[in-house]
Amino acid sequence: MGFDLSKLELVKRGKVKDIYLLDNERLLFHFTDRVSAFDVVLPSTIPFKGEVLCRMAAFWFRYLEDRLGVEHHMLRVEPPNFMVVRRMEMIPIEFVVRGYIYGSLYERMLRGEVNLPVEPVLAAKLPEPILDPTTKFEEKDRPITRGDAIARGWVTPSEYDRLKDLSIDIYEAMRRRAEEAGFILADLKIEFGRYSGRIILGDSIGPDEFRLWVKSTYSPGRFQDSFDKQPVRDWLDKVGYRNRLDEARRRGEPTPEPPNLPRELIEEVSRRYIEAYERLSGERFR
Repeated sequence: MGFDLSKLELVKRGKVKDIYLLDNERLLFHFTDRVSAFDVVLPSTIPFKGEVLCRMAAFWFRYLEDRLGVEHHMLRVEPPNFMVVRRMEMIPIEFVVRGYIYGSLYERMLRGEVNLPVEPVLAAKLPEPILDPTTKFEEKDRPITRGDAIARGWVTPSEYDRLKDLSIDIYEAMRRRAEEAGFILADLKIEFGRYSGRIILGDSIGPDEFRLWVKSTYSPGRFQDSFDKQPVRDWLDKVGYRNRLDEARRRGEPTPEPPNLPRELIEEVSRRYIEAYERLSGERFR
């Protein structure tokens, strides 16, 4: 079934995914080849990225339903990069589960903003996975506490605790599958929504929502070999874009224009997305 997007109502144009209204009960996800980093959409695109994200999300929704009985919003996939989902009220929280000290968690630990019973060693494994939630639908996602989420009326205390446990269970199930495929799942970002009086898993699950490291080359204390969009972040760091971005945000200035990614990096990231999908799902991409 083809979709004429010009005849559908665009509900939201996200950083990498466009959402259209099909009817009162269903939405259409269009996974694009756009890539974002540090909450900025880059001018370059990654070939096949949208298709990988769509197929990866479908794989994980089915996997988690089979393994854990997790209910999700996916109804069907329309190749190559469309997914029909249930329309629901999203909870404005990103449930981030971290198994390793990396990214913003590492930076916040260095600044003394997070107190954990471990030293802030880059890429070190945490004794147990932790929930490190952030806001959603704001210009820049920021950490949020259990108390804040409850005070804003987004969840009840029992809902928060149940979603915390479920998020960690989902992370553990995905972590085990990743290890079987020769990867380390360092962290994971998932979202939930309300549908017919139930809270179910929503959004998508793929390399834009987790960090995936090569297990055979893993070593704490350094940056890791990643099969996600981390190489894009690393390159932007290297050329100084992140420093310019952070300075502009600190001063309240407009976002500086991001640079084009080099062709070699684009090709390598595309290859890694495809390989990650094939190894995790056990299916050939082509």
